[in-house]
Amino acid sequence: MTPLQLAARIVSRSSVETPADMVLRQTLFRRRGLSPSDATWVSRAVFSYFRWERWLASDRPLESRIEDGLRLAARFAAEPKAFSDDELVRNSVPDWATAHLPTTAALARALQQEPTLWIRSRPEFTEEVSQRLRDLHPGPFADSFRYAGREDLFLDRGFQAGQFEIQDIASQAVGRICAPRAGEVWWDACAGEGGKTLHLSALMGGKSLIWASDRAAWRLDRLRQRAGRAKCFNYRAVHWDGSEHPPTKTRFDGILLDAPCSGLGTWGRNPHSRWTTTVQDVEELAAIQRQLIMNVADSLKPGGRLIYAVCTLSHAETTGVADWFTQERSDFDTLAVVNPFQPDEPPVTQLHLWPQDTAGNGMFVAAWKKL
Repeated sequence: MTPLQLAARIVSRSSVETPADMVLRQTLFRRRGLSPSDATWVSRAVFSYFRWERWLASDRPLESRIEDGLRLAARFAAEPKAFSDDELVRNSVPDWATAHLPTTAALARALQQEPTLWIRSRPEFTEEVSQRLRDLHPGPFADSFRYAGREDLFLDRGFQAGQFEIQDIASQAVGRICAPRAGEVWWDACAGEGGKTLHLSALMGGKSLIWASDRAAWRLDRLRQRAGRAKCFNYRAVHWDGSEHPPTKTRFDGILLDAPCSGLGTWGRNPHSRWTTTVQDVEELAAIQRQLIMNVADSLKPGGRLIYAVCTLSHAETTGVADWFTQERSDFDTLAVVNPFQPDEPPVTQLHLWPQDTAGNGMFVAAWKKL
């Protein structure tokens, strides 16, 4: 089977129930004999197809449309102004989205770009990583880098030894906004596979304690594997179903609620989800987010900090949740935080990180202090 045929198979099998990124990951895992260059080509072909799907003629064979998508991606990279603002806004997001997020031309152009691959080094290995890896460019933070190469970094010996993590730059910004200090006790309430847990640990110098919880056991297993590789030991992984019963009676200095969301901010990296996410998803997730933030709030100490983060851009899941919580909880004060990308700008209590500004995922952050 040629790489083009393999890409067509992945596209044809992608659906709401089986997202393209999952089908791609499973397919490449089963075909370990595929060369790294072919695997990279297949990945680009699949995501280019979904990124440029609205430009593709539906009456052409699937393989031809995939090739057309790759040609459009190459043209956009070489001549971005050949595409008008109007057509990009009209074709880069689903029709319902314009009523739920500010779909500007700048955002549309950012979503159509090939995503940037960001890494975060462990502080003690920053110099070694920067010198050893090729095609690496300094990022906005001291331990962040943009990778422009084509090698599979998951196979790199430095990655295997825990010298660096693959982590989007907007997610790295969230850890810096949390600004945990050594000696504090934090709760990463929706830790997932542990990317932000590991960053919090690094920022704390591996000291004190982080409670990392998730409702999925397999994610916590993955977190433990990543933590072992990264030599992160100041954490405790526990199951939490998101209910009003927290996993511990501990009162925390800081809580990070990286809540489950619609993922609109990741539409540049995961274009298939543009066409599978619905308004109902946004509304249902906003209700879940309101419940989760209420369920974690009482676990803070007086003076403790609550950081709410979502990788989405919809009004309902961002300012909608933050404004609602501020109104509901008089025992919390909004807390102004500094934008890590613009440290000289005045602090704000609600922060949007836009893909067109950061070359990363879209992210929203709000913060409060417990009275």
